[in-house]
Amino acid sequence: MEKGALTSYIDVTQVVLYVFWFFFAGLIYYLRQEDKREGYALDAGGFPPPPEPKTFILPGGRTVEAPSGIVPDDGGDRIKQARDYPGEPFDPTGDPMRDGVGPATYADRLDEPDLTWEGEPKIVPLRVATDYSVHEKDPDPRGMEVVGADGVVAGTVSDVWVDRAERLVRHLELKVQSSGKTALLPIVFANIDGKRSQVLVNAILGSQFAGVPELRSPNQLTAREEDRISAYYGGGTLYAEPSRSEPLM
Repeated sequence: MEKGALTSYIDVTQVVLYVFWFFFAGLIYYLRQEDKREGYALDAGGFPPPPEPKTFILPGGRTVEAPSGIVPDDGGDRIKQARDYPGEPFDPTGDPMRDGVGPATYADRLDEPDLTWEGEPKIVPLRVATDYSVHEKDPDPRGMEVVGADGVVAGTVSDVWVDRAERLVRHLELKVQSSGKTALLPIVFANIDGKRSQVLVNAILGSQFAGVPELRSPNQLTAREEDRISAYYGGGTLYAEPSRSEPLM
């Protein structure tokens, strides 16, 4: 029997290799379970099964359990399959930009503001974050007209919302001409043209700014509200006008 062998047929190298195989298989099983802890968009079933619920303690002492046991939203009567055949696409039945279907889908995150380490709301307008300002070399969008994809003026920018933790501009606030209400415009959907003093938005039409989800508070933004607003503009990239959702050929 050679050195390092347990018997004439098994040596230490074989044992280590088998142990590694079992460990790696167990690791894959564990990770596949854990990535189902918060559920999938449609179904968290299949193999391996979802893990047992675990309670997480969040800042401020609030607790949340995952998996939560809440059945995922399947769209209900807001979407309908084009034809009764597996793999066929689903068509919206109502206003897809507000119903949260397709590219307008959003997660039901906590309906509370995200906080900084100091416990203050993270995303606020400049009228609240008075220690922030627009850099003198950048165009100040306040007072600029907001123009939709159809060239129609939707309103005028009244304020800028900043992320005090990341030190970034997150949204523009505008006064909508048609409704008189205040709406937020995510900065990623805005093209600020300093020369023409306009904010160009290709995602939605000028008339559709009146349908942007409103805020519960004028000076703070909850995580769920932010997702709903972003989803509205995201949905507009496909549903703002019928031609966007039609085949290219």
